[in-house]
Amino acid sequence: MSQEEREHEDNLERENEETEAQENSGESTEEASEENELETLKAALAASEDRYHRVHADFENIKKRLEKEKYQALEYSNEKFAKDLIPVIDALEGAIKAKDADAEPASLLEKVSEGVELTMKQFLSVLEKHGVTPVCEDEPFDPNIHNAVQQVESPDHESGEIVSTFQKGYKYKERTLRDAMVVIAN
Repeated sequence: MSQEEREHEDNLERENEETEAQENSGESTEEASEENELETLKAALAASEDRYHRVHADFENIKKRLEKEKYQALEYSNEKFAKDLIPVIDALEGAIKAKDADAEPASLLEKVSEGVELTMKQFLSVLEKHGVTPVCEDEPFDPNIHNAVQQVESPDHESGEIVSTFQKGYKYKERTLRDAMVVIAN
């Protein structure tokens, strides 16, 4: 092989090496770019997971707080009703203290009777304020709110009409708390 041929082969080899080096440097640039992109995606994923865990923890805390508030609301739901009954208790205590008063028995009995009537009105007013109402005695007989405990002959009433009431019934809004015990005509 001649000198020229060897030089030509050496030049070809160098060119091949340079081409390979250039290709390798391109690959390493691509690899570096892909690694940077991968690192960016990993960081974004970690940030998203962190946000998810924080939002989930916040949701769980809110859920626990609402459950606690719900149980407290149920536990103290009758607080307003109880506060409204305190004046009725005060009136009854006043009636009990009246027995110690130095007054004539007839006068004392009249005052206590009047006080009990006023206390009863006050008590019914509190119940009504909270949705508890007595079943009307002049309503037609309804087996959903009346309990017929006796039937009697009555020329003044038609068959099935209420003649008298043994015990008042009460409703809470639309629900029956206690049936009225009534006597109906035959």
